[in-house]
Amino acid sequence: MLSAYEIGRKLRQLRLKKKIGLVDLGRHTGLSASMLSQLENGKLIPTLPTLARIAMVFDVGVDHFFVNKRGKYIFSVVRAQERLRFPSDPDSPRPSFFFECLAYPIQEKSIQCYMAEFPKRLETEVTEHSHPGAEFLHVIEGQLEIRYHDEVTLLYAGDSVYFDASEEHTYRGVSKSPAKAVVVTVLPRV
Repeated sequence: MLSAYEIGRKLRQLRLKKKIGLVDLGRHTGLSASMLSQLENGKLIPTLPTLARIAMVFDVGVDHFFVNKRGKYIFSVVRAQERLRFPSDPDSPRPSFFFECLAYPIQEKSIQCYMAEFPKRLETEVTEHSHPGAEFLHVIEGQLEIRYHDEVTLLYAGDSVYFDASEEHTYRGVSKSPAKAVVVTVLPRV
């Protein structure tokens, strides 16, 4: 997960920009040239205290290593095997749905994108929720029931819905195999 921040590349850029060799940087930070080389090549993941020592030498904040300043373009690939699956309610033995964030490395996103899976559930097993902004959901497979303003809508594969997410709503998988959908949420316009 930390590889997405390209800490090693950023460290190398700082060092070359200041025209400092690994040995000299080692003297300033108290770290060995070998360790610094491993950090630059991504073979070693630095601790926060290590990054803080390096940041002080280059007069940058530690956040420099975690912010994408490569240019004005944002481009991030998330491989299927890198995604993590989370339950909608970690305390529930039978959560209403599971989700995977599709663009987790990007900070300060204007949209949130998820792959969601909705196992078959009884009406009593799902809970209402709301959040600021709007939501778009596109069903990829299975059947999904959405309750919004006490109105129940059944969606099938290929169907989509867009709604004000600040209103209470629920999702409920109703097909034998779990329904799958892409969910996109956006914050309210200011």
